[in-house]
Formats: sequence, structure tokens, C-alpha cells
Amino acid sequence: MDDLSDIEWRTSEGKIAYPDALAEMERRNAAIYGGKQPELVWLLEHPPLYTAGTSADPAELLSHEFPVFETGRGGRHTYHGPGQRVGYVMLNLKKRQADVRNFVHALEDWVIRALHEFGVEARAVEGRVGIWCDTPQGEEAKIGAIGIRIRKWVTMHGFAVNIDPDLSHFGGIIPCGISEYPVTSLKQLGIQASLDDFDKALKKTLPDFLAAIDKKS
Repeated sequence: MDDLSDIEWRTSEGKIAYPDALAEMERRNAAIYGGKQPELVWLLEHPPLYTAGTSADPAELLSHEFPVFETGRGGRHTYHGPGQRVGYVMLNLKKRQADVRNFVHALEDWVIRALHEFGVEARAVEGRVGIWCDTPQGEEAKIGAIGIRIRKWVTMHGFAVNIDPDLSHFGGIIPCGISEYPVTSLKQLGIQASLDDFDKALKKTLPDFLAAIDKKS
């Protein structure tokens, strides 16, 4: 299993502008590939904004209330904003399993395990992007988004989990192209948790994630 000391764990205070985050990911990707800096798990918040992935359909952008940023990650439109924990995961898969599908499944499972720490029966659903759970009303809802980019086998982007965002902001898009289901958050599920609480759950479950993407012996 990986020595966790080889991975930088960074938590940023305040709201990080999306272009600044994207520039930092691009810079760090090259540094990791070149062996000049360690891998990175970067936890942050953004101000309210929408991002458009490589499969984004302009018809699914319903509002221009917030800035829209093109991004090189896979997927369609997503919302980021205060009260949402964004995790950018920058790992060198050449040191592990050079398997994109396995990485995505492991990333989903990591978020699911972290949510389980709060008693949320989260899950991935075949054929439907994101992390899902049931609301107290018995309705299936999306609580997290996954979107990655891999360049030179170094991963970029990652996940976004709704802790306590303004859920009305999601109304400006069709999240990930899925209109049949609502979005939810830990707060809406009746769970009082801070971003720091969720970060601790992520760190606790990090070893399982790294084990899942390690090279098979």
C-alpha cells in the first residue's frame, strides 16, 4: 500500500477562483509527470459557477446567473459553490494501475465510503453519472459528481460532494445531463456536518482508495 506521506494533502481556505484552480492543476500535472513535485489531493471550495465538460450540451445550460467555464474533464455541466466540497485528485497512474475505468470506480467508491461515515447509504448507479442516495421522502437524488481528466497518466479534476450548498443554484443547469432526478446534500438529508468533518472522513477512507488503484502483485 502507498506511503501516504508521499502524497500532499492540501486544504485551501476561502473560495478559490476556478481559473486559478485550473492553472494550478495544469502546473502540478506537469510537475508530477516530471517527478518534480509529489502527487496531490487538493480540497477546496469555489465561488458559485458552472463548468462545462467535454460532452456538455449548450441546451443544458439554463441560466447565465453564474460564470461558465470550459474545462477539459469528462462529463457535462456541473455546479460548484460554497458549501460543496470539491476534491481535485492528482495521482500518477503509471506508479499504480494504468487503468482509467478502475480509477473512476475507485474514486466513486472513495466518496461513497466517506459518505457512509455519516450513515448515508450512497451508491453508484450503472449508466448514470455521479453518486446517489435516497432522500427521507424515498426519492433517489444525486449528492456528488465525478469528473476526471488524465494527461500523461496523471489524473486531474475529481469529485464534488454537496455538504450544505444552496441547492437552488443547481436549477441553472441540467446537472450532468440528468433531469429526472433532483440533487440533495448532507444538510437536506438532516445531517449536520461541516466541510472539515467530511475532509476527516475522506482522509480516514483514503487508504482504501489507494489500495484499489495500486498495482496488482
